[in-house]
Amino acid sequence: MENIKILWADDEIDLLKPYILFLKEKQYEVIPVASGNEALDALKTQEIDIVFLDENMPGLSGLETLDMIKNQYSSIPVIMITKNEEEQIMEEAIGGKIFDFLIKPVNPNQILLTLKKYLDTKRLVTEKSTSNYQQKFREISMEINNRPNFKEWMEIYQKLVFWDLELNKTDDPYIHEILKQQKDEANLLFCKYYENNYIDWLNGKTEERPLQSHTVLREKLFPLMSNDNPVFLLVIDNFRYDQWKYLMPLIEQYFKVEDESLYYSILPTTTQFARNALFSGLMPSEIEKKYPNYWLNEDEEGHKNQYEHELLIENLKRHGIREKTSYNKVLNLQYGKRLAESVGKLMHNKLNVIVYNFIDMLSHARTELNIVRELADDEEAYRDLTLSWFQHSPLLDIIKALSEKNVTMIITTDHGSVKIKNPVKVTGDKDVSVNLRYKVGRLLSYNPNEVFEVKDAQKIFLPKLHITSPYIFAKGSDFFAYPNNFNHYVNYYTNTFQHGGVSMEEILIPFIRLKNK
Repeated sequence: MENIKILWADDEIDLLKPYILFLKEKQYEVIPVASGNEALDALKTQEIDIVFLDENMPGLSGLETLDMIKNQYSSIPVIMITKNEEEQIMEEAIGGKIFDFLIKPVNPNQILLTLKKYLDTKRLVTEKSTSNYQQKFREISMEINNRPNFKEWMEIYQKLVFWDLELNKTDDPYIHEILKQQKDEANLLFCKYYENNYIDWLNGKTEERPLQSHTVLREKLFPLMSNDNPVFLLVIDNFRYDQWKYLMPLIEQYFKVEDESLYYSILPTTTQFARNALFSGLMPSEIEKKYPNYWLNEDEEGHKNQYEHELLIENLKRHGIREKTSYNKVLNLQYGKRLAESVGKLMHNKLNVIVYNFIDMLSHARTELNIVRELADDEEAYRDLTLSWFQHSPLLDIIKALSEKNVTMIITTDHGSVKIKNPVKVTGDKDVSVNLRYKVGRLLSYNPNEVFEVKDAQKIFLPKLHITSPYIFAKGSDFFAYPNNFNHYVNYYTNTFQHGGVSMEEILIPFIRLKNK
């Protein structure tokens, strides 16, 4: 506490000696001055942490001094102290961006409480967060190792995300390392669980199975279409649950969160497979068989997601829903702005789908551009960059516009992404798929103990490209690298955000239902 330096400006500063002595006993350093001008002079020569400012001083008044302090030292918190309880004075002070407002006479404990509120908040929150996580660590570890089912895995992941965000408030490297190790352990066991159950879920060999890409709209969205209000389905590509939690406070200014849940993405956790499955209500091999004109295989030229609206309409028809729909895919700023301006015209449709592609582009840009890598160097920075984009995006304008109408809104995604760290060697012929998190193709060579291996594509309802073309999926933070030019490849891709494989971050993704306030 000895490093906290208080500047106290009051024309009756001599009468405040008991307060100053009290604060010094609490290990605060107090610099007393008797006027606004002296306060400004002190700020020029000393590093001040907080200012106590009397409102009613002769010469340069408290409010005038406040204006000058905020113009030159905007980050320093100012506490206004006054005898005047007039609303106008309070409004002027608050308009001057004060941090607190105390009415004379004040007692020493009021001042101490104010100091703790504004100077110790971060330290106190950090200590409390660290202490609380340490208490929860053992509980979460027991849950991870207690053979969780699919519902319990979702709960575990939500808890880990909560603590990841909560511990952002602390700079303690030890507690961050403990959380990282717990997340790594959870991902290791989650991958084993997913590997052991995924095929059975898809083939109906167990009654207890999660909502997945091809079933989530049928179970969670279609029932909403019997209501009177139009439904807006907002699909943000590559949108993780932790990113949703970052955006949620801003969205809650306009909508009430009625349901916050997770569902399981199918494999591969890429747009071509997971999002086509989301809209069609079918697995990829079923799309290929039932709607061959709407599906392009891995080895075929062309855009792999150009028939999402058509697949959605077919999905609705199969469930007896023939309502009017719209579909908009936002790939650039200009299109997003035009959509935000005209969103009211969509109200006559029962279902309106908006696919927003920014986060996926951000992920790829982070891989390819050094400047974006520096802006999103770690998980926290990646979330911060997502939030910064959202705050200034047409997407927020769309949400604001819809908040003024009677609508039901769903926010979801097709898959997440994971920060990759560990290269796993794999080889194959020139036609092997290029994705870092899954591979399919002939002559694949790999260590089966390092991957989730599916030799028969039909078991996981994926198109079978060749008789000898298994699918392999990277797990946790692994990624596939070729032995030739290995070091360059590893250096280029390590610590980038990728998708296609098996991890909690890619598989467990948000499905949010919002209602107008």
